[in-house]
Amino acid sequence: MSDPGGLRRALDWSLADRTRADRRWTVAQWPNAAAWAFLALTLLQQVADEGPWGTAVFVGTRVALVWWAGDELLRGVNPFRRGLGAVVLVSTAVGLPTR
Repeated sequence: MSDPGGLRRALDWSLADRTRADRRWTVAQWPNAAAWAFLALTLLQQVADEGPWGTAVFVGTRVALVWWAGDELLRGVNPFRRGLGAVVLVSTAVGLPTR
């Protein structure tokens, strides 16, 4: 039988907020400026036409997403958040040519 504390240690290593003394687990946080910009531009994209404005809004969403993901990759509070930033950066880069 496996060590029951092993899963707890693995989750603690991955999710513990290393910026806090109490090392609470952090999976999601209140959105920062980049995340708010992405959300606002995504909503705007729903009404933007396919012309130059639509393209500009699409580019803006991708810039905000890369900004957010890069920030998480470099300054995320735990390995999970840094990994999430890396996954979003790669998926954004792969998905960009499909527009």
